[in-house]
Amino acid sequence: MRIAYLHSGSVPSVYANGVHVMRMCDAFADAGHGIELYAVPGTARTDDLHAYYGTRNRFPVHTVPLPSAPVLGPLLRARRVRGALRRRAAPDVLYGRDPYALLAAAGTAPVVYETHLLWPGRAVRGIERLLFRHRALTRVVFVSQALADDYRKAFPQLRARTDVDLVTASDCADPVPPGGPVATLPGRPEAPTVGYVGHLYPGRGTDVILALAERLPAVDFHLVGGTDQDRSHWQSRSSHPNVFFHGHHPPAALHPYYRAFDIVLAPYQSKVGCAGGFGDISRWVSPMKLFEYMAHGRAIIASDLPVLREVLTDGVDCLLRAPDDVAAWADAVTHLAADASARQGLGDTARHRLTTRYTWRARVDLVLPGRTPATVAGQP
Repeated sequence: MRIAYLHSGSVPSVYANGVHVMRMCDAFADAGHGIELYAVPGTARTDDLHAYYGTRNRFPVHTVPLPSAPVLGPLLRARRVRGALRRRAAPDVLYGRDPYALLAAAGTAPVVYETHLLWPGRAVRGIERLLFRHRALTRVVFVSQALADDYRKAFPQLRARTDVDLVTASDCADPVPPGGPVATLPGRPEAPTVGYVGHLYPGRGTDVILALAERLPAVDFHLVGGTDQDRSHWQSRSSHPNVFFHGHHPPAALHPYYRAFDIVLAPYQSKVGCAGGFGDISRWVSPMKLFEYMAHGRAIIASDLPVLREVLTDGVDCLLRAPDDVAAWADAVTHLAADASARQGLGDTARHRLTTRYTWRARVDLVLPGRTPATVAGQP
């Protein structure tokens, strides 16, 4: 099958949406499909896009700039994407997260639209309404069941489309073989190492991690990721000698850090920001970091949010704690730091769940049209 993936974000970039899109395109190629990606030119520096993301397949990536014109920019870019598609062999499927480009090119092939948040802007909502009425639409993919439920409420026309599958497919990770290099971390060799990998936006729990560092001076905390601006913001507020900021690293370079951590954290708060300032995504978030933690068999402590319970089970593959209860988080860290067998048990179960259910390759079979979806949104 020839698939054109239409993405409204940039690659390479420091943002998670680029990682998700490149991983999905890689998995499409693994499944034997011909895949070409259309994206915005990158905002991160690299001489080799595929080496930056660690993709196994060197699929074509076409960049189409986003004009700076307010409001009209996405529409103008959508026309350019449609033109670029028409200059090549017609794909069998149009897949992607760019509703503007998918709508503009909808006459080219059947359309699968994937969304990771309920867009707040009226302009995007209007484009989505037109896309949801288009006869070329075959499937809509939601990254969490909570998001699927909210879309069904916000767009009655989706409920009326009996010819369109609504599919819930969470984020994923690739299985990680045992062994491999381990990052050499600063700090005390004898201290338990607690890690966080991801952005430092508001609501990601950086303040919780700093509070934990103050309560637990015998534990070293390592934060990997974040823009230079966000890292400087939090570093200026941290005077704890047991906190280490490692900054952004290419996705392909993160495996040694995961292996170096005894415990990993996902301290999402009741309100979670995201790239682009689109407001609160805490109800729908499906963090890739969780699945990377699972793939590496790490002992996870995560926020007890309904959307995370779609994937995680307290006491089985993780420990869940109230987002803002620092004392409860400190108790969980202390317990796992002192109990290697508990860490091993949680990590092994998490890895098993990842390899049997949450791989990118399995997600490909779930989201493509013509396949029977394993999880249909809004249905048991």
